[in-house]
Amino acid sequence: MRKIIFAAAIAASALSLAACSETAQTEAGETADAMAADAETAADTAVEGVATAATATAEGVEAAAEGAADAAEGAADAAANTADAIGDKAADVAADAAKAAE
Repeated sequence: MRKIIFAAAIAASALSLAACSETAQTEAGETADAMAADAETAADTAVEGVATAATATAEGVEAAAEGAADAAEGAADAAANTADAIGDKAADVAADAAKAAE
């Protein structure tokens, strides 16, 4: 009789350990799944950050190029105006010299 009770207690303990082990395995699997999901979210966030930074950099380069083009156009206009003013002064000097020569 003692052996039967002892065997039943061992069987109950074995079942408890087996159930505990299954629960532990389930929880470990769930933890691993959660960690994988967190890692995937972090990677997605990093990729989005890189894409945003690249877009901002491209927009900054485009704006700088447009600014440089506008500045070059302004400088060309100023140089043309200066050349026109010098030409007008030269014409005035030539006209004054022609009058003086008469």
